[in-house]
Amino acid sequence: MMIKTVEITPFKDQKPGTSGLRKKVPVFQAPGYTEAFIQSIFDSLEGFKGETLVVGGDGRYYNREVIQTALRIAAANGFGRVLVGKGGILSTPAASHIIRKYGAYGGLILSASHNPGGPKGDFGIKYNVGNGGPAPEKITDAIYARTQEIDRYKIALFNDVDLDKTGTFDADGLTIEVIDPVADYADLMETLFDFDAIRSMIAGGFKVTFDAMHAVTGPYAREILVKRLGVAPELVLNAEPLEDFGGHHPDPNLVHAKALYDTMMGENAPDFGAASDGDGDRNLIIGKGIFINPSDSLAMLAANAHLAPAYKEGLRGIARSMPTSGAADRVAEKLGVELHETPTGWKFFGNLLDAGRCTICGEESAGTGSDHVREKDGLWAILLWLNILAARGQSVKEVVHDHWATYGRTFYSRHDYEGIETDHARGLMSALEDKLDALPGTSLDTLTVERADSFSYRDPIDGSVSSNQGLRIFFEGGARLVFRLSGTGTSGATLRVYMERHEADPALHDQDTQEALAPVIAAAEAVAEIRERTGRNAPTVIT
Repeated sequence: MMIKTVEITPFKDQKPGTSGLRKKVPVFQAPGYTEAFIQSIFDSLEGFKGETLVVGGDGRYYNREVIQTALRIAAANGFGRVLVGKGGILSTPAASHIIRKYGAYGGLILSASHNPGGPKGDFGIKYNVGNGGPAPEKITDAIYARTQEIDRYKIALFNDVDLDKTGTFDADGLTIEVIDPVADYADLMETLFDFDAIRSMIAGGFKVTFDAMHAVTGPYAREILVKRLGVAPELVLNAEPLEDFGGHHPDPNLVHAKALYDTMMGENAPDFGAASDGDGDRNLIIGKGIFINPSDSLAMLAANAHLAPAYKEGLRGIARSMPTSGAADRVAEKLGVELHETPTGWKFFGNLLDAGRCTICGEESAGTGSDHVREKDGLWAILLWLNILAARGQSVKEVVHDHWATYGRTFYSRHDYEGIETDHARGLMSALEDKLDALPGTSLDTLTVERADSFSYRDPIDGSVSSNQGLRIFFEGGARLVFRLSGTGTSGATLRVYMERHEADPALHDQDTQEALAPVIAAAEAVAEIRERTGRNAPTVIT
């Protein structure tokens, strides 16, 4: 094998966030930039000589070029085999499953998740470890430290691999297997859920529509929803993955999936509507005439999971990210299982899942999953919803109202202020943190503060501590405010404000969410001085 060593100087902006390194495409295209980061990943690992690496992505612009680079650097650094999805395609949950199924050492997932794509859009590289989950902080910290001192990368010299043909290829000693990106994952789903019951429901006239948003889940939806479950092909929308996602933003929320929402609110709506994001790990659930917020979806899936074959013995526990509403907490209490509150970032669920301390986990940002993989999984959540509907013989709206009648309704919303000047966003958070100790006992609009803190998490498995994970304000009566700066964008800063209020009275469950949360929204503006500090009169996105 011919290997070339290329001298480079460090790039100072290669600090991975909660989901790897995300930058604009032109940044990754700078000479040596991508190579330096991939080499830094490998330099931070041990014991992978001759081992298997999984590589794939969401099909966005620059995906194919980076895969060829990754193959050459993997070869030069001593990996023995690489599994790569045909066409460069692997959804994030499918990549996690393949790492686990084939005993791979780890994997490179090339995605910027729900961020827009194209030549001027976003790109990302994330490293997943051998359990199939995102690298823990000790590894991402080591990767960043290496990026700050790296002086060379090693790259093997061989021709591009044909990514559009499945088969096994030898590249000067590196075995490269181009695999069907869908089959293994689809087979896994069929072991988890009652496909016969779902098929029967659909054959009986239950209409399902799915928007793949021209992202990675299109091929998965065609195989699972259409071929295996009988969904009408014309109801699987935007199923062809495109490098720029058709010029749209592949984020399954009520802003970017508005067409689906409008369809589901129409007179002749299908019975069930869903969408997934750029890399397939997020989900949007909408019933005929009713939207299910992700926090409620997590709670409802947990409460009904026993209706699916894989979870018929019950749950070992439920885990949620701190900003996610407390709706799942009430389910855990009723079921008598553990409830874990973690920082944002799927990697924090990995230890709990591996230790058997939880079965289902989720984040308010439309990510839900279980112990079948170590990533959130959009299609898994959609299929579990379909399994529940088939087993209960009810509409989405009936399942939702039954749940609220049992557990109460937790009104919940997230207000995102995107693209804020970073210094202004940090200044807002710093000023708010300085106020926390003095807030208990004071009034914000019509609410009285009970307690306030900066969230820290001690991992119950390995004892590691993660601090500064968001600012929390709790009010008398159970309302809550959370403020965080997001780590998933590529420019500026995104301020996320999370608001919730629990309502036990069924007579009040049909209120408009923003109206029900009006006192909490007013308190957020008052305490954080959002308008004054950001110049924004309204959120960019409300979910």
